[in-house]
Amino acid sequence: MINDGFFQLRRTSSMSLNLSQFGIDRLDAQQRVELIGLIWGSLPDDAPYTPPNGHIQELERRIAVADANPSAAEPWEAVLARLSRSS
Repeated sequence: MINDGFFQLRRTSSMSLNLSQFGIDRLDAQQRVELIGLIWGSLPDDAPYTPPNGHIQELERRIAVADANPSAAEPWEAVLARLSRSS
């Protein structure tokens, strides 16, 4: 479990699903993106969620890197400005 005061995530196994079970493999990219939005929008704000172990491990890694060198952080405004210039 991760609990850093902001995130609290539990590790559990997830269901094994595949795209063909639901016909998702027959959708084009735009339709898949729209489906993702519909599914995401259908979740209640307080829905319990346990990310996959790989996501939790990546979050732990990123937190450790940030904690080890907090001066390397870049303010959100600077990131947004940089991204706005490149698009």
